[in-house]
Amino acid sequence: MADVTRTAYRTCPLCEAACGLELTVTGEEVTAVRGDREHVFSHGFICPKGATFGRLADDPDRLRRPLVRRPDGRHEEVSWDEAFAAVEAGLRPILERHGSQAVAAYLGNPNVHTMAGGLYLTPLLKALGTRAIFSASTVDQMPKHVSCGYLFGSPLAIPVPDLDRTDFLLMLGANPWESNGSLATAADFPGRLKAIQARGGRFVVVDPRRTRTADAADEHLFIRPGTDAFLLFGMVHTLFDEELTALGRLIPYVSGLDLVRELAVGFPPERVAAVCDVPAERIRGLARELAAAPTAAVYGRIGTCTVEFGTLTSWLVDVLNVLTGNLDRPGGVMFPLAAHLRQHTEPGGKGFTVGRWHSRVRGLPEVKGELPVAVLAEEIDTPGEGQVRALLTVAGNPVLSTPNSGRLDRALAGLEFMVSVDPYLNETTRHADVILPPLDPTRKGHYDFSFLALAVRNFAAYSPPVLAAEPDTLDECDILARLIQIVTGRPGDLHEQLLGGALRKVADVLGQEADDLRKKVVGDGPAERLLDVALRTGAYGDWFGAVPDGLSLQRLLDAPHGVDLGALKPRIPEVLRTPSGTIELCTPPLAAETARLREALDRPRPGLVLIGRRHLRSNNSWMHNVPALVKGRDRCTLQVHPDDAARLTLADGASAEVTSRAGSLSARVEVTDQVMPGVVSLPHGWGHDLPGVRLAVAAAHPGVNSNVLTDELVVDPLSGNAVLNGIPVEVKPV
Repeated sequence: MADVTRTAYRTCPLCEAACGLELTVTGEEVTAVRGDREHVFSHGFICPKGATFGRLADDPDRLRRPLVRRPDGRHEEVSWDEAFAAVEAGLRPILERHGSQAVAAYLGNPNVHTMAGGLYLTPLLKALGTRAIFSASTVDQMPKHVSCGYLFGSPLAIPVPDLDRTDFLLMLGANPWESNGSLATAADFPGRLKAIQARGGRFVVVDPRRTRTADAADEHLFIRPGTDAFLLFGMVHTLFDEELTALGRLIPYVSGLDLVRELAVGFPPERVAAVCDVPAERIRGLARELAAAPTAAVYGRIGTCTVEFGTLTSWLVDVLNVLTGNLDRPGGVMFPLAAHLRQHTEPGGKGFTVGRWHSRVRGLPEVKGELPVAVLAEEIDTPGEGQVRALLTVAGNPVLSTPNSGRLDRALAGLEFMVSVDPYLNETTRHADVILPPLDPTRKGHYDFSFLALAVRNFAAYSPPVLAAEPDTLDECDILARLIQIVTGRPGDLHEQLLGGALRKVADVLGQEADDLRKKVVGDGPAERLLDVALRTGAYGDWFGAVPDGLSLQRLLDAPHGVDLGALKPRIPEVLRTPSGTIELCTPPLAAETARLREALDRPRPGLVLIGRRHLRSNNSWMHNVPALVKGRDRCTLQVHPDDAARLTLADGASAEVTSRAGSLSARVEVTDQVMPGVVSLPHGWGHDLPGVRLAVAAAHPGVNSNVLTDELVVDPLSGNAVLNGIPVEVKPV
């Protein structure tokens, strides 16, 4: 009998855009992928990554069974029972001898693309009891969390640009033509930008590179890497100096305005222009245009976060939105409301704090429950009380993605024990004693806990598994639950314990018995059942029948193209969780950091500086084993401006040696005026040439690891975020 062909729908889990996919499934194989034209959010848009969704699932290098490292260093496939026994034998003695602080955890970027990551990681970390928690957030977005924490009282209250209604968009350090957007979930971000222009609006890009996004913009301004905060303060200065501030309906909800006015005095455009390489009159012009536009939004992303003053830059982005009255209004920047979250009824809360504990070696503060990943290597390789001796990684590849990755690679080799939940034997997991592979994305359900809370239009979508799980494989929820049992030493059905805890909270609100509610819960798996409870008690939920037209998992199952929940709506003041119940525009940590920024006005300028870059067919390091995403010309090149190439005698296509304080590498030169003079650029996520890795396609296109050059000793002090852009380097021909 021939294999039956059918159509399935699901949300793409490969970036932040949350696009809908239409899959053609023949037998047990995804044979074709295209954009879901009926999807309520993406309307048929698809990028090259989404088009290869099926190839990720059938990658021959993808692990299906656990691996255990033998004494000779080889990784060997074993049964699940043997793998978990090895985890217990390796982890429990370290916990018993040295305590929970001797075990660290690293959470990689792909965790925010899975339901298990959204539901089971917090219980796992709580069970571990360690303060040595690290994640990809501190090489990416932590400055935005910190700035929003201080401004709005919650690090998760992140406003996004209302792209579909704005008249003027100012973007800094963002390249959505390649990234599809970040900290702003917007399927077909480029199409939404074109729509701004089509309705008579404008968008302006500020970036050290002339990216594809900059090429499409109404205007592109080159800026010296790492100096966005100077530019933005110059704009704030102009708004006050020319009496252009207009807070509108925000006036009753803003405190600290006079403090910002006072701080801005020290950053006139004529003073900051020489630092950021943007003319003073253009800085003033941007401020005037922002103030004059009927609606406007300022949006900054990874290029503004991965710099020395990342938190100040992220803060100033929203200071400008506040000062022009564009925060929390249609066409400005607004706060999404995801279906699995509850809406607050009143403003006010505990607010946001950092530094509840500090790293052992360098004394850097905890932020949002974790330590900067820039200190992970030193916490492992520095002897003494509290030394990290064991590591759990869940997804991610920090050997390629974190600063001075060569040091971290050496440190991992010295661990007493390491366990990784990961589908690949990659540059990081090659150090693991046990690798536990989760199901591929076609065989598990999907709901975007993270990205629906950042969507530029409220919607909800759930994707059931496309294919059945293969024999002798484990869902990631089951893997993480087993790890929790090993760490705590307590048996029992953790899935039912978590569900019971969620239902007891709901039962108290509804005045019903948790056991009665349990009978109404829908879902084939543990993640789906927890999701059903969250949806039914969320902002649009049916509250177990109390709201007849409300959301539930069943309603999403009945709507494979998603459910549109409407355009973003104003949420101030209820969204504010600050102690004052206001937007606290200038907290003491931000004021103190501003003093340091003012001192930096007089620093000597380094010669060449290094920045990263993104490609549409690449998402960090974890898609380089898909042939369609790495074919074509070599993209891992060192981009150099023609003036610098002539001065340094660098030839296009030849090799150059690039050296920083942290390390040195050789890369092929690409001479181009896409970068501004004084700036060189390498993409991140490459360097697939280490031994002991099973990534055949990636190994054939290894590239070089730019994080050999980034410096773990330099971080944004308020957030602990690594400084990956603006790295001083020396470049010479090989």
